[in-house]
Amino acid sequence: AVVAVIGTAQGTIVAKVGVPSFVVTLAGLLIWQGVILKILELRGVIIIETDWINDAATYYFSANAGWLIAAIITGLYALVELGGAIGQRRAGLSLSPWIPIAKLVGVAVACFGTVAICNHATRPAACAPGTPLTVSCTQPIGLPLAALLMLVFLVGLTFLAKRTTFGRHVYAVGGNAEAARRSGINVARIRILVFMISGIMAGVGGIVLAARLQSVNLNVGGGTLLLDSISAAVIGGVSL
Repeated sequence: AVVAVIGTAQGTIVAKVGVPSFVVTLAGLLIWQGVILKILELRGVIIIETDWINDAATYYFSANAGWLIAAIITGLYALVELGGAIGQRRAGLSLSPWIPIAKLVGVAVACFGTVAICNHATRPAACAPGTPLTVSCTQPIGLPLAALLMLVFLVGLTFLAKRTTFGRHVYAVGGNAEAARRSGINVARIRILVFMISGIMAGVGGIVLAARLQSVNLNVGGGTLLLDSISAAVIGGVSL
């Protein structure tokens, strides 16, 4: 009887700690799927005809626009490196000029090289009237908008995590929530904001996926998609 009581108590503690979040997440998913079905009154595949959604995965910049974007990114990075060098010089720290120059050259090569590869890549296109059947018509692809979106989020979230007080608080809460709480960090607020950012990124990923398929289906998510998402998070360093 004592063993049974202890086992029941332990099970109750585990249930109180681990089950509610999972239940709320799963129940919330099912509830929102029902809300979507109620609002749309459609089942199965829904074709997306909105251009600003489809362009998230199907829009490609022209060659000149791609070169301009590469120049802007390189120039912004040069300004960031220049600001850092000026700050170190004002603080009286020694600075080797070759390190910022090497970083700038690396960023420039990556940006312009990517644009060059995208501009030289081709995809099938409709042929003009009178074109012989033996000729395959193609057109240059150009820099995709999805790549630019990925770069913007990568730079923005990296800056948020590495250069802001909020980012340091996130690392503190992730390392030891109790120590972060004792140091004056609002752990609950940090966790809510992190989940909000995660939800926003999931929404952006869903828009890009829907734009690539130009359709949505409430049954999407089967197969290995969920397992791939969990694996990506774990490989990225999320604690189980």
